[in-house]
Amino acid sequence: MTRMIAGKRYYGKGVTIDEAEAREAKKLIKQIVGSGGISYVGDFLPILKLVDYNGVKKRVVELKEKIDAFIQGLVDEHRRKKGDPELADSMISHLLRLQESQPEDYSDFMIKGLVFVLLVAGTDTSSLALESIMANLLNNPEKLKKAQDEIDSVIGHDRLVEESDVSNLPYLQCIIFETLRLNTIVPLLVPHTSSADCNIGGYFVPRDTIVMVNAWAIHRDPELWEDPLSFNPKRFEGSGGEKQHKLILPFGLGRRTCPGATLAQRVMGWTLGLLIQCFDWKRVSKEEIDMREGRGTTMPKVVPLELMCKVRPLMEKLVPKD
Repeated sequence: MTRMIAGKRYYGKGVTIDEAEAREAKKLIKQIVGSGGISYVGDFLPILKLVDYNGVKKRVVELKEKIDAFIQGLVDEHRRKKGDPELADSMISHLLRLQESQPEDYSDFMIKGLVFVLLVAGTDTSSLALESIMANLLNNPEKLKKAQDEIDSVIGHDRLVEESDVSNLPYLQCIIFETLRLNTIVPLLVPHTSSADCNIGGYFVPRDTIVMVNAWAIHRDPELWEDPLSFNPKRFEGSGGEKQHKLILPFGLGRRTCPGATLAQRVMGWTLGLLIQCFDWKRVSKEEIDMREGRGTTMPKVVPLELMCKVRPLMEKLVPKD
């Protein structure tokens, strides 16, 4: 995401990395996501806003200032290095070029807002989803083997999986969909407001009411899913899987669906395909991986995932040993 947005890489051997900037970026994203799901009692007892109960407002303001300073730094760097080939094709560079011709439509405020949304929505969510996918596969090694066999059959051992290959790996996609169902990374979708009086589940909902959709509960509803607590990618296979696809909504539905859904699925599919193709994976112990979910706007694992891996013998010629 940072390569697309700012033309930067914060990870990777042989890449010039500002370690302090990388640490700050990762820290800010974790703070933003961790603060997104908090409840502020001042919203329910307004008198507490006079004293900033628990210092929530102070922390939010401090976080906002850090975020603004970080993203403004990225924008200013692009201005200073205008013409730098490494930054020329980044999203910020494109927006700054538009700012020159349409300054009223592409202010720094608007550019920073776009960068903020993409960094928050497109980084932590994807990494947590991949963590849950790998945890599920290591708890179900026969499914990992099936995915590996599919990649070997379709791609072979003479080249690495490319982004364009993801659409030709249906079982790999089923694994991703099943994880997004069982381990919904954003359990409560972005709040919506009813545009008119309506009835939802037998309840009258007046116009302009904030509506929260509990995707996590929908994805585990036994009336909608057979054996809903099991990890079963096969439920999304074939013609029967089309019906199941319509029942999951990790990215929302309709006009307000997440505009990054296609990008997220391709990035996760490509990354997962490479991990499975290039390495053999094992749990660090004989016990199943702990799948308990933590708190926050997104749901991290309570116990961070630890795995062991080694390069597959057939892939040694394509994967650097160091």
